[in-house]
Amino acid sequence: MNRLLKAWSLVALVFPFTALAQVLDTSNQLIVVTTKNWTDVQGTAQRYERHGKTFQKYAKPFPVVVGKSGMAWGRGVNAVDPLEGPVKREGDGKAPAGIFKLGTAFGYDSTANTKLPYLALTPTIECVDDSHSKRYNELVDGATIAKDWNSSERMRRDDDMYRKGIFIEHNTPASPASGSCIFFHIWRAPTSPTLGCTAMDQADISRLFSWLDPRQTPLLVQMPEAQYEHFRASWGLPEL
Repeated sequence: MNRLLKAWSLVALVFPFTALAQVLDTSNQLIVVTTKNWTDVQGTAQRYERHGKTFQKYAKPFPVVVGKSGMAWGRGVNAVDPLEGPVKREGDGKAPAGIFKLGTAFGYDSTANTKLPYLALTPTIECVDDSHSKRYNELVDGATIAKDWNSSERMRRDDDMYRKGIFIEHNTPASPASGSCIFFHIWRAPTSPTLGCTAMDQADISRLFSWLDPRQTPLLVQMPEAQYEHFRASWGLPEL
């Protein structure tokens, strides 16, 4: 019986990594974001493109900032349960670590130079961060949808931070209190961390807008360097 239980435990651990490898096999574009450790707020982003069976670096790396409290494992295409380390929760100030699909691009302009689906932000568009809402972790137009939330973020800001952004599909579909409204967006300053997003210079997010192609199934891979190196071979990730 003990041998049988051990065998099933091994299968349970291996299966998520097998499924993850299959997801990565469908992607031809990666954005890899790494920091020095779980609590560091400054990091580096590197783009990769698939050539045959391998990923190769595309263009130069660029600096980013992450959550004011660093990173924690998020809910992406990777399973969180077998992983050691902090786990992201709503309001913890941590950027999600893991592997994530990318959703819609958004911004202040009516149109944008991007192949991604694009949402032009109006004053009534919000991102719901109330985990009791049916719309938790969704971009919604508050002028057209019945409101069932007590907390949200207005997306059309008075500054330029959301002039260009991309929705990161952390916690999608949403699990209550697991974190919400995670984006790529423009940073306030090169050393100013976020509340959980990944931010960068406007020129760099403009390059992401023009480079990302949903037909290539782009993914964000984001975690501290030590965790990246630990999982690199088993997850089929490229060298940093």
